[in-house]
Amino acid sequence: MMQSNVKLAFAGGGNMAQAMISGLVAHGCSAARLRVADPDSQKLQEIFHRFGVSIFEENRAAVSPANVVVLAVKPGLVPTVLEEISPVLAPDALVISIAAGVTLATLQRHLPAKQPVVRAMPNTPALVGEGITVMIPAATCDSAKAETARNVLESMGEVVEIDNESLMDGVTALSGSGPAYVYLMLEALSDGGVACGLPRTLADKLAVKTMLGSAKLVQESGKHPAILKNQVTSPAGTTIAALLELEKAGLRGTLMQAVMAAWQRSRQLGAS
Repeated sequence: MMQSNVKLAFAGGGNMAQAMISGLVAHGCSAARLRVADPDSQKLQEIFHRFGVSIFEENRAAVSPANVVVLAVKPGLVPTVLEEISPVLAPDALVISIAAGVTLATLQRHLPAKQPVVRAMPNTPALVGEGITVMIPAATCDSAKAETARNVLESMGEVVEIDNESLMDGVTALSGSGPAYVYLMLEALSDGGVACGLPRTLADKLAVKTMLGSAKLVQESGKHPAILKNQVTSPAGTTIAALLELEKAGLRGTLMQAVMAAWQRSRQLGAS
C-alpha cells in the first residue's frame, strides 16, 4: 500500500498514466494526492472528469509540491521535461520513468546528482489491472524509495525488480511491446474462425477465451507450454494438422525475430 504522505505528479497524461491513476484510486489513494500535467487541455478535462485529480498544462506546476514524479511522456521528450522540472523538484523526490529505452544514465544526466530515480517498463494490460512492470532503481535510490516505487507500480499489476539494466531492452521488446503481438494473433485466430463459417461475434469470443484460458493454464499448472501443447495434439488429429501449417510458415521463428527487432529498436532509443 502506498504511504499516506505521498503526493504524486504525472508528467504526461496518456494511457499508461491513466492506468496508474485508475489503479491507485482503486487501491484507496485519494484523488487529492494526484496531479497530472499534459499540454492537451481536452485530455486533461477528460482525466479530471474521470478521476477528480488536479490538472495542469505545465509540468512545473504539477511537480513542484510532489514527492513522487512519474515521467509518462514519449522517450524523445524526456530530456526536455527533465530540464524543465529539475529546478522545482524536491531534493528527495522520487522520479519514476516509464519511457521506453531511456536509460538511468540519461535520466540522471538531466537531474540533480543525488535525485532518487527508478526506471520501469509497464505494459498496456495495466489498463485492466493485469499489467506486469519490470523496474530497476538507480544507485541514488535507497530501499525505502524503491519500495515506494514498487507500491506505486503495483497499482497496475505485478512488479518484478531486476538489478541488471541491460535486460530492460529485452523487457521492452517482450512484455512492453508484447500485447500488440497477442492482439495480432487474436485477430488472425478470429479471422480463421470466420473463414470456417463462424459468426464474427462467436469467433471473437472463442479466440479471446482460448487465449486467456491457455495462458492461465500455463501460469497455474507450472508446466512448460510444450508439454501442454502436446496434451492437445492427438496422432493424425486436427491439432497436428494445424501445427504443421504453422511450422511451415515459420511462426515461431517470426515471433522470435519480432521480439528481437523490438529489442534492437529499444537499444537505438537508449543510444539516441
